[in-house]
Amino acid sequence: MIAITSRIGGLLEATQLFTAEQVEDLLVKQQESGKAIVELVVEDGLARDDVFLKALAEAMNLPFLRLNGLPIEKNALEMMPTKAVFQHQVIPVAIEDKVLRVATHDPFNPGLLDSLRLASGMRIKLALSPMNDIAKASKDYFGVGADTFDLMMQDSRIEVTAEDDITKQDLSELDQEASVVKFVNQVIWEAHKDRATDIHLEPQEMDLRIRYRVDGVLHAIPVPPQLKRFQSAIISRIKVMANMDIAEKRLPQDGRISLRVQGEEIDVRVSTMPTVYGESVSLRLLMRSSGMIGLDKLGMNDDDKKHLLKLITKPHGILLVTGPTGSGKSTSLYAWLHTINSTDLRILTIEDPIEYEMAGVNQIQVRAEIGMTFAMGLRHILRQDPDVIMIGEIRDKETAEIAIRAALTGHLVFSTLHTNDAAGAVTRLVDMGIEPFLVASSVEGLVAQRLVRRLCNSCKKPRTMDEAFLRMVGFPTERLGEGTVYEPVGCEDCRGTGFRGRTGVYELIVITDKIRAMITARESSTAIRAEATRMGLKTLRDDGWRKVLEGITTIEEVLRVSEDDEALAEG
Repeated sequence: MIAITSRIGGLLEATQLFTAEQVEDLLVKQQESGKAIVELVVEDGLARDDVFLKALAEAMNLPFLRLNGLPIEKNALEMMPTKAVFQHQVIPVAIEDKVLRVATHDPFNPGLLDSLRLASGMRIKLALSPMNDIAKASKDYFGVGADTFDLMMQDSRIEVTAEDDITKQDLSELDQEASVVKFVNQVIWEAHKDRATDIHLEPQEMDLRIRYRVDGVLHAIPVPPQLKRFQSAIISRIKVMANMDIAEKRLPQDGRISLRVQGEEIDVRVSTMPTVYGESVSLRLLMRSSGMIGLDKLGMNDDDKKHLLKLITKPHGILLVTGPTGSGKSTSLYAWLHTINSTDLRILTIEDPIEYEMAGVNQIQVRAEIGMTFAMGLRHILRQDPDVIMIGEIRDKETAEIAIRAALTGHLVFSTLHTNDAAGAVTRLVDMGIEPFLVASSVEGLVAQRLVRRLCNSCKKPRTMDEAFLRMVGFPTERLGEGTVYEPVGCEDCRGTGFRGRTGVYELIVITDKIRAMITARESSTAIRAEATRMGLKTLRDDGWRKVLEGITTIEEVLRVSEDDEALAEG
């Protein structure tokens, strides 16, 4: 042991990254904790793992490999059992003269070479690679949860074909470490790590497809082959977690799962839908803490932010935010509430569902099955002495009427509507049957919004612009001097997409006396929009172009989420 320790110490000193005291400290910690040296180096902040492993590779005369984008030989992967790959956190990368080259982040792991030689039946040579590179390559080549899938293949209790039934008792009796349970947990955990908002399990004729929605875009994730064999067991496990009836496979069902991942509370909304090849399952991941953001994090320009702050601190009136599903409307409402939340305001919300829990706010869940609708809840909320009311969505005339009555009797009301632009919210309320003079009297402001993906700051690069293309898409070429237009590249930080996170693009209409008169006179949303533009309205496209010039997003992202201003004006 002393000889091994001194050999490791000599290699650490040869990297020239540490002092003698640091080397001694690392060796002591390694013996006490059993952790890999590279983990301790990173934990103590002594060096980044890639920097350390590259220097160590030189000292040990081994290759250092970055696996991102590196083609891995299929015959090399087939030489190593899946279980060994995940157990030892390694990945085979090539066969060189009948020797298997295997990437590891921990060359000091005792018995590693013997274990790999036994598992593969080949001579082994090591290469060094960062742990994240190995984990990503393992997932890409073997599929998410591949190590667990290996166990599922061996566990006769859970090998359930698509035609067979599985009862709630069958799954509940399995040990919590049973493979199907672990596999479902891994799928949710990987989605959380990838910042996904949705997971879709979609039965196909020959396989079970799993897709994550990250930053608003769907990505198929690699899964182990033959996963279709365990489709019933996996879906039944999710239904058990969500307290659904697992025997009912002919009707859609809804449920909810509460999880804790690394200390963070996650609510998962589950929806099942019968399809030709089995039940399709959608999981919406709601990170409770991530909804608590302020106005400064929404991505509004300074003028709109200043006007909005005045609107959300008014004593009464309605403020509406509009946009399609998944455009961040709920996040905006929570940001407004978070900004004004204080002990001297009584804030009540009625939502379906409650997406984020807010301290100091009284939140009510709609339950249509027992008659607790938006309209019924609102009628009772008005007897609770509220100052501010947030309504998840105005869906019908009755809810709209009560919301307007609340605004006219001294309450501040926030809510959402599904319309294409801000001015369209007025027409939508009138179409619901609300008298125009009531709309004009109660509505104080209208916000339209969309979400665009943010460029990854680690890899974005300036883009050479073609003026003909810019004119075709309506980009204001005269503003090119105001900033730099970038394009996505893709790197490790953004998992190769070129984008990381999202931000909003907005248009805000403050209801002036002139616009109130236009609403009362039943003028069209186009005329209202034209008046707002004359008053300085920045449209969704205008705000999007500003974010392109600031290097936040791309022209294509703005085109993807917004309609042409001229087309809206004509409509």
